[in-house]
Amino acid sequence: MRLTKFTDLALRSVMRLAVSRDTDEALTTRMVAEAMGVPYTHAAKAITRLQHLGVVEARRGRGGGLVLTDLGRRASVGWLVRELEGDGEVVACEGDPPCPLRAACRLRQALREAQNAFYATLDPLTVADLVASPTGPVLVSLTGRAAP
Repeated sequence: MRLTKFTDLALRSVMRLAVSRDTDEALTTRMVAEAMGVPYTHAAKAITRLQHLGVVEARRGRGGGLVLTDLGRRASVGWLVRELEGDGEVVACEGDPPCPLRAACRLRQALREAQNAFYATLDPLTVADLVASPTGPVLVSLTGRAAP
């Protein structure tokens, strides 16, 4: 399995926000983008999607910023990846044009089983698990880098 860059960025953003809660640090989308070394527009799209999922909340005004919600903190990594990637099949057997092997193919089932195993590995992990030491201190130390 290979995650899209969008999902990778969203997961890293959630992880960064998870440790900012522990330090009472108010982060903005721009700060997250700089810490991750990505363009602001990429980070903004990921943060917006995370807001729609109820994982991140944006608070306006003094003392505002991005906050990881309780759902975001206890969310299963498997659930997050499914929501960000979609739960489609690894291969497009019914695509255009459809695969000529689809009626008798064993690869499709093997890939489906591999995908299920991938998610089964991620399902028990939470965002809180991902930011446990030694990862958390490294995330806290991330500051702005030049974004492309």
